[in-house]
Amino acid sequence: MSSIRISILLDNNTLIDKYYLAEPGFSAFVEIDGKKILFDTGYSDAYLQNAHKMGIDPLDAETVILSHGHLDHTWGLLPLMREMTERDFGLAEGQTPPAKPKLIAHPACFVEKSSKVLRQFGNVVSMVSLKAMFDVHLVKTPLQLTEHVLYLGEIPRVLDFEPAYAIGNTADDPDYLKDDTALAITTGEGLIILTGCSHAGICNIVRYAQELTGETRIRDIIGGFHLLNPSSERLHGTVAFMKSISPTALHACHCTDLRSKVALAGAAPLHEVGCGVVLEYE
Repeated sequence: MSSIRISILLDNNTLIDKYYLAEPGFSAFVEIDGKKILFDTGYSDAYLQNAHKMGIDPLDAETVILSHGHLDHTWGLLPLMREMTERDFGLAEGQTPPAKPKLIAHPACFVEKSSKVLRQFGNVVSMVSLKAMFDVHLVKTPLQLTEHVLYLGEIPRVLDFEPAYAIGNTADDPDYLKDDTALAITTGEGLIILTGCSHAGICNIVRYAQELTGETRIRDIIGGFHLLNPSSERLHGTVAFMKSISPTALHACHCTDLRSKVALAGAAPLHEVGCGVVLEYE
């Protein structure tokens, strides 16, 4: 197969001597099978600024994937749409605008999200505006994007140690985020899992990717693991699961706290992640 390149456009962290912008959010740019995929758009235009510094034009993406509908993964849609509009203003008279990129997400990604404290923390772009700029596909079921890239769709939650209420949520304030999804990339050395926040549980996500693809080997897991002050049961269960599948590498970032990273480092090779990191695979 052709080489795979995954560029981290946005994360909570920056790395020394790499002058990129960070914010609590996530975005990655995937180049594979001759295709370019933008996965999540962060909270602001920071990922766009970082992309341009890295020599990447997000407008080249044929497909935009939203892992779920939270603000730190979708509010960057607005500045992306502005860039698209400014590009079209620059077209010479008679030139045809580029084809609309596909935008793929779970249908619940665009359901309003609020809480007792936050009046709005979901997507803020109307469906009318999105459809004007993108070829929108709302998909609950798995979808093959390229020969080697599978959109997982809605993730079954089957593991007891990854309850629906996570990251500080309780049974009285559950985290039933059905729109949470991820990508599974097949390679000759196992799966690469690319996830945004893993509200469905990182182990549930990996287990489902293995089930759908028939591939049990895990080459890498990249993204937020949804481990912020997790319970001992959840953290121990996650570490035990990771030990059982023996991933070649882990790139845990975004919503993964230090205590969890230390624990994960005892289960598999854990690598540093930050804005501007480029991961390449053959």
